[in-house]
Amino acid sequence: MADKLIIDMAKIKALDEGAIECSYKHHPANKGFKKLFEKINFVLVCRKCESAPCVYGCPRKALEKVDDERGNTGVLRRASMLCTGCGTCAMACPFGTIYPDLILFTDDVCDLCRGRLSPGEKPLCVQTSENGAVDYHDIECGEDMVEVFDGIIAKVPQGSLWKPFLREIER
Repeated sequence: MADKLIIDMAKIKALDEGAIECSYKHHPANKGFKKLFEKINFVLVCRKCESAPCVYGCPRKALEKVDDERGNTGVLRRASMLCTGCGTCAMACPFGTIYPDLILFTDDVCDLCRGRLSPGEKPLCVQTSENGAVDYHDIECGEDMVEVFDGIIAKVPQGSLWKPFLREIER
């Protein structure tokens, strides 16, 4: 098992914006962790509708629903070369949870500092997290934990994780 980045969503909200630094090379203005936090929030609030009006509303066919390697179904992916940023997907979302800049591009994700850490060293975001909101170690997902991306776990406050439910229809 490999080390994973664990982000405590309750603790992270108590920090000032920009308090956590990032060494991801594609975020030279040090906005990498903020961007990752926004994307984790999106993954946690997206309802993953079966009918997917956001997918069908896209005039460029830039959105698709895919199953990820962890068995999550209906995860939205956006094709980098097709999306024009028109915002139709956001208008089509019946829950108001889509913001076009938060839907993942296929190649835009935290790299967990792979290949840049010395043995025993933790990523810069963990080192600069003053209140322990971000950690990095070997862990199995438990109650109130969701592996949102490969190697990135969101720890959510108990009872705040949205879970779809089915209601029996009275006949």
